[in-house]
Amino acid sequence: MQNDRDSRNVAIDRVGVRNVSYPIVVMDRNSGIQNTVASVSMSVSLPREYRGTHMSRFIESLEEYKGKIGPATLEALTRRLCSKLDATEAEIEFRFPYFMRKRAPVSGIPSFMRYDASLRGAYRENVFDMVVEVGVCVQTLCPCSKEISSRGAHNQRTLVRLQVRMDELVWFEEMIQMVERSSSTPLYTLLKREDEKYVTEQAYANPHFVEDVVRDLAVELNQDDRINWYGISVVSAESIHNHDAFAEIYRNKRNEGRES
Repeated sequence: MQNDRDSRNVAIDRVGVRNVSYPIVVMDRNSGIQNTVASVSMSVSLPREYRGTHMSRFIESLEEYKGKIGPATLEALTRRLCSKLDATEAEIEFRFPYFMRKRAPVSGIPSFMRYDASLRGAYRENVFDMVVEVGVCVQTLCPCSKEISSRGAHNQRTLVRLQVRMDELVWFEEMIQMVERSSSTPLYTLLKREDEKYVTEQAYANPHFVEDVVRDLAVELNQDDRINWYGISVVSAESIHNHDAFAEIYRNKRNEGRES
């Protein structure tokens, strides 16, 4: 019935499946590969003359690649979706937890730290486009609060989402470290007392507004020739307010201009 002719004369921009839980294998700079579970969304354009698409073929295409996901397979998979579903455009997104082995700053005790990552690919007009994203929680300490207070300063957990388009490979680990360098202090899963003292004092010595985080990160990204486009979103869950603070920057380095 999907191939029935449709008389309403309305093309559909995107039609597909969403929130498909699927085991995948992604590249890991330290271990070679990492096994994780992704939430997968896949879609294609649907011409106006077709009543529907074939939903099962999305999963069939995914099965062909056995969950091995990287820049090359992402392009091949979007091309395959276009071919298998007779479409001119296809998009696919993998969202998954990514883990790094991280040592506490003083005791050196290792533990796993979770980050959110995604790979998003689109094939349209015979051109493939890929955006890589990481979500990194850090700590920020308010410079204004530190300046006006004789004892202490308020701080907050801040979520930084970094998206990039690249000409050469940039590892998830590198993107995560860029974000953490732009904060008051990174977060850790396991901290002993001496580590907790160090992290607290480091944040106090390195106060950052959300504006500071987004600008520091932008400066580093501007200097990295592997990256041709980036988007930064910084959201701070304010500890003394019942609202969030945020800052965002989107830049196309090839055109040297803002792009939202």
